[in-house]
Amino acid sequence: MTDDSSGIDESRPSIARVYDYLLGGKDNFAVDREIGDFFLRDLPGSVAIAFANRRALVRAVGAMADAGIRRFIDLGSGLPTADNVHQVAQRHAPDAHVVYVDNDPMVLAHGRALLATDDRTAVVQADLREPETIRQDPDVRRLIDFDQPVGLLFSAILHHLNDEERPAELVRWWAERLPPGSLVYISHFRSGANEETRLAEHKLQDSFGRGRWRTDEEILGLFGDRLELLEPGLLPCRSWHPEPASGDGAAEVLADDGELTVWDRLIACGLARRP
Repeated sequence: MTDDSSGIDESRPSIARVYDYLLGGKDNFAVDREIGDFFLRDLPGSVAIAFANRRALVRAVGAMADAGIRRFIDLGSGLPTADNVHQVAQRHAPDAHVVYVDNDPMVLAHGRALLATDDRTAVVQADLREPETIRQDPDVRRLIDFDQPVGLLFSAILHHLNDEERPAELVRWWAERLPPGSLVYISHFRSGANEETRLAEHKLQDSFGRGRWRTDEEILGLFGDRLELLEPGLLPCRSWHPEPASGDGAAEVLADDGELTVWDRLIACGLARRP
């Protein structure tokens, strides 16, 4: 069923809504929950991927803001959840501006409702693969000063692009147009020689008809030669600048890779600088 007033097709699954369901959200439909339930039921523990990715994104935005970034573009942002990019950025820097970009009409509707009173934040409905359209959007032009360093976020989105869609060229397009001092964050599903990885990749490809897990070498290749990867490099999201132990069990506690599960190893991230 399609809601003609909003453009939302409830009969087709949405990447944004499946993530929303796995993160405990309520902005999803039965077709999305069917996919999410496969991971919860048949691949127990796999939901940790979504949470590890989200927590790493929060840490990355904080690191960007602490480094002086005041303008952020979140490409393939997904549905609003706890600790959204604008909330994290403005917690570190109250004057931060954030533009969310997604092609899901539900993201647009919910995001605009959430941000109705925030004139420093906007949601743009656009296709990730059309960067010039995004850059020329009126809200992007209003909020993002491309003469100043920009924080660009590709959080768990590039693995939904096939090789022929040239994700590395997409990152390079942006890198060539970002001013020096800009920061680019990428998180991405990793290939793994195990049954869990094979099943997870097959399920999402079968559900959405697209996407590819990539090796560490291929993920590093997405940053290209116009960006300098910052320490600690490309790591599983849970190991990337992990939160310190707090004693209450809430923080991520990782002494080394030996404590990572197969699911922890399935998604990696890195932060790079435009010199």
